[in-house]
Amino acid sequence: MRLGAARAFAPAADLLRHFTGVTMHPATVRRLSEAAGGTMRQLELACTEAAWAAGAQATGEAAPTVPLQLSLDGSMVARIAEGWHEVKLAAIGERTADGLTALSYTATLGDAAAFGQEALGELVRRGVPQADDVVTVNDGAEWIQGFLDLHCPQAQRVLDFAHAAGYLATAANAVFGEGTAAAQTWFATQRHELRQGDPDIVLAALAALPPSAERDQATGYLMARRHQIAYRDFAARGWPRGSGCVESAPKGIVQACLKGPGMRWGWAGAAALLVLGVVEANDRWAETWPQVGGHQRAAQRARTATRRAARRHAPPRPKLVRHGKPTAAHPWRTFRLPGSPPAAHTM
Repeated sequence: MRLGAARAFAPAADLLRHFTGVTMHPATVRRLSEAAGGTMRQLELACTEAAWAAGAQATGEAAPTVPLQLSLDGSMVARIAEGWHEVKLAAIGERTADGLTALSYTATLGDAAAFGQEALGELVRRGVPQADDVVTVNDGAEWIQGFLDLHCPQAQRVLDFAHAAGYLATAANAVFGEGTAAAQTWFATQRHELRQGDPDIVLAALAALPPSAERDQATGYLMARRHQIAYRDFAARGWPRGSGCVESAPKGIVQACLKGPGMRWGWAGAAALLVLGVVEANDRWAETWPQVGGHQRAAQRARTATRRAARRHAPPRPKLVRHGKPTAAHPWRTFRLPGSPPAAHTM
């Protein structure tokens, strides 16, 4: 099942046969992988429900002493008969002088409200709701701000620098002409000022451009996030300015499992494979797999017990033969040719 989480089912079956000598049809790999992923999802949802019931502050450990970074993003997946649907992801890591370490992820095939509910398990596991020092680096999407308001309002928010610079580039190209020397010069100057200097100077330079829809959009967008673009101050505090940790996550989690050539998914299959991808990316397979096996065995025992109980309490079957002759309940007695009148049989 781990192979099914890391690559398409046919290559996974080939690798299984190559390394173990076990031959398994790709359809069987898919069935078992989806079953394992569905069980993992049930376990994760149970953990999340427990966290919500107890409250994040009560469920988590003490506030982490290491600085954390939380970044969020989305990636599109093709759904059967429903077109493209967004997977929402979050990446959590420890900030160090050498960059981010101990990265882990959580993802949901659902809207922002569902992601806000289902992500709590991993957030509590990493101590995000209790963290005193957590920085979030993201694009400016409103659903991300709502997620942060819900789970870690204490976090310091940073607008991803490449995202902010992209608005400057769009405005410059609209005013001076795309790819022109004037556009490149203006953009390079303001990009450097935004990164190393005073963002208010950049906002003033934007306002001084000739009127255009792109200029107005960039000005409004950056003005509304003025407190998130003080990059010189962020650098002095050692805060990150990029969200590459989550932007690269879809390649290893979503694309490997769900975005192969021609892949189309139903909701249950996509959700199950997404959970497998997250467990693999978080390197929690050894911890999770025994729980999956125990859960599946317990479910099988429960189904067996239910069937046995149903048989014990079922009404007795009518006898079909008595004294060597078929009874009225025997198929020989109940069979009728089409159009023939019913016949009474007595014993």
